[in-house]
Amino acid sequence: MPDAVPAQPAARTASTWDALRLPIFRMLWLAWFASNLAMWMNDVAAAWLMTTLTTSPVLVALVQSASTLPVFLLGLPSGALADILNRRLLLLATQFWVATMAVVLCVVLFADLMTAPLLLVLTFANGIGLAMRWPVYSAIVPQLVPREDLQSAIALNGVAMNSSRVIGPVGAGLIIASAGSQYVFLLNACLAVVAGFVIMRWRSEQKVSVLPGERFIGAMRVGFQYVAQSNAIRSVLLRVAVFFLQSTALLALLPLVGKHMPTGGAWAYTLLLASLGLGAVLAAMWLPRLRAAIGLDRLLRNGSIVQALAMVCVGFAPNPWAAVPPMMIAGASWLSVVNTLTVSAQLALPDWVRARGMSIYMMTMMGAASVSAALWGQVAAQVGVRWTFVGAAVTGLLLLVLTRRHMLTHDEAVDFTPSSILAEPVAAFPIEHAKGPVMVTIEYRVDPARVNDFMEVMFETRRDRLRKGALSWGLFHDISDPTRYLEYYLDESWADHLRRFERFTAADAELRERRQAFHVGEAAPKVVRYIAESMTR
Repeated sequence: MPDAVPAQPAARTASTWDALRLPIFRMLWLAWFASNLAMWMNDVAAAWLMTTLTTSPVLVALVQSASTLPVFLLGLPSGALADILNRRLLLLATQFWVATMAVVLCVVLFADLMTAPLLLVLTFANGIGLAMRWPVYSAIVPQLVPREDLQSAIALNGVAMNSSRVIGPVGAGLIIASAGSQYVFLLNACLAVVAGFVIMRWRSEQKVSVLPGERFIGAMRVGFQYVAQSNAIRSVLLRVAVFFLQSTALLALLPLVGKHMPTGGAWAYTLLLASLGLGAVLAAMWLPRLRAAIGLDRLLRNGSIVQALAMVCVGFAPNPWAAVPPMMIAGASWLSVVNTLTVSAQLALPDWVRARGMSIYMMTMMGAASVSAALWGQVAAQVGVRWTFVGAAVTGLLLLVLTRRHMLTHDEAVDFTPSSILAEPVAAFPIEHAKGPVMVTIEYRVDPARVNDFMEVMFETRRDRLRKGALSWGLFHDISDPTRYLEYYLDESWADHLRRFERFTAADAELRERRQAFHVGEAAPKVVRYIAESMTR
């Protein structure tokens, strides 16, 4: 009889909680939870405080704009800093900045000096800390967990954000009702400091490189260039912009919904915001199975539609309790869409540019949120809140139809594992790291019958060279020899060129093999490097 085939162990079912098995992630996740708890309490207190300072829907909505606009303005610079500086120290600095802003808000309130314009200024200043914090934390998470736990880690981040959205508003509402808004900001400062001390316990491992750090402006250029040349990231950015243009109307105008409801007030606003967070937390429990069952694009499409319908239902709800179920549904839809988009962005970025890529993602998200809050605030001043929700829902659904061709996929085949098959070039004379630019030429011999396929691969090569920071790229055809092609690309400096070898991945190796498969010469494609000489006297 043939040997019995040993039973294979059952595959472990993915769970939202998987990443919490890792002690380092668990520690930083608790700090992230405390930070988000402080953030939501601050937002609730600021939004409600504005309703006591003014009756203008525009100014109430601008609180949301003031908190998100810094992320749009500072997203790319903060991402560049997170990629070139010590991420642990940068994360610490942002925590203590947020704590300082909370103390300032508290002092101003105790002194009874708060005005509507000053509240917007201080909310904007607090948003600067959030703008600096989010990209560095996003870049840290994939370093803390293996790739198979990344979806769990990002879902848990969503749980932290949305469970704090439940606890924070309730706590803030109780404190505001019993003691005053200034004590909310005082508690925020304490939470930010505690989170900072937790982060201080983390000892990150810094990657050792013999190359000098990237220059700040150059790092921003490369980050933007990487995103511009990545189809996957561009699709994510488009989808997140469309969704936040629609969904932010609900958050921006929710204080007015709670205030104007019969028997409404601060407690109604707190109840509605807590319901939104509770729905998001419940959705996070089932999100891995839901994503596997229906796929990415269907999940994004259905989540956007459900959120739009739930928003309209909230606008026409006769009382706070009638608005609780659609608020929970809106929260579940929001978490499902945003978590899926965030995972897609993370998986499409290598570690060396992850903070910059995620900062651009966050810039797009918060830029759309800021524009949306200001836009729908103006509309609400003209037609009222409930019809503004109808307009936002219709606009979002129309944009969803117009962008349906931009499919979203997790490109699991992209392997960003470092590869060391290429040796660094050895120069015949000493070259300073700052010297440049550097021009590289590669000569190929290609069978004319295979030129069309070769051009397809070279189109991918162009995007790859530019994603790595090339200033320019070109492909030339020898008019005297139909088989000879010359590729060139330009790097800003010798150090930037050498970084290509540190950042070379398994995906780059696969593309290189596909390129060289078209070469029919006896020897490998000839590579020549040139360094620019200064012509000034």
